[in-house]
Amino acid sequence: MKNAVLLFSGICLMGCGTSMKLAVPEKFKEQATMQHVTGARGNRMSFANFTTSKIKRGVHVSYPGWGRGFFWENLLLNQAGISKSETVENEKAKFRYAITDGRNTVEIFAHERQMTRKHDYEAIDNHNILGGFEVLQEHRYIFSALISVDTTQESKNWELVMTNLYDRKAENDKNPFAFIKQEDEGMATNGIDTIHIKPLSIKKTELSNGKTGQLLFKMMSGYELSTRDGVIAIIDLIDRNIWFYNELSPAEKLNVSAITTALFARKVHDTKW
Repeated sequence: MKNAVLLFSGICLMGCGTSMKLAVPEKFKEQATMQHVTGARGNRMSFANFTTSKIKRGVHVSYPGWGRGFFWENLLLNQAGISKSETVENEKAKFRYAITDGRNTVEIFAHERQMTRKHDYEAIDNHNILGGFEVLQEHRYIFSALISVDTTQESKNWELVMTNLYDRKAENDKNPFAFIKQEDEGMATNGIDTIHIKPLSIKKTELSNGKTGQLLFKMMSGYELSTRDGVIAIIDLIDRNIWFYNELSPAEKLNVSAITTALFARKVHDTKW
């Protein structure tokens, strides 16, 4: 359902000559430098003095299956011409690569795992115009990556974790039209320092005539990376750019670059920009 609405929004905005952009705060822009990530979402990336090796990917698998049965419920539902079932879809992928700033190198070892469980309601009569519908019950997305420094560096290894979780029962959500949101969030830590990663979304967009267009849904557009001292980077998923805070040390920029390229390299969680 959400994909159809987003597609409709995109078609409408394209027809109006829209230019969708992530709004980077002016105050941060004045203290940051933007770099375009060439090859983002490909198998090799580069920007400024940073380059990755070829991204080596494991098998990307998706395997749908059936969940539990509803024998007693279907005894009643069948009398109304409805059948209830449960589907569970699992998807996973992994990849590894290295990134260097020309002096130091770090290696990234990453895994993605996703599970989606739904209840399907279908009309027993195939000629019924109502057809069927599905109700989201649970969604779990977990992305984890180890950022391993070489032995010549004084830095510690970093661990990156991103999650997107939904559980209808745990949240006591009564809305039958709940959908999987695009936004995931997380953090990276080396055991001492922590970088918080917050999703950024756009609701309004700039049209070619200078006016502002309104989207039917908020759309995932980037990430904000921050520490206890403030924002240190902004990742723009739309234009595939990264804004570095100018006061970052070379080691900090390398860590931020490793996080950025890892987020761009994902295949299970893909915002399709």
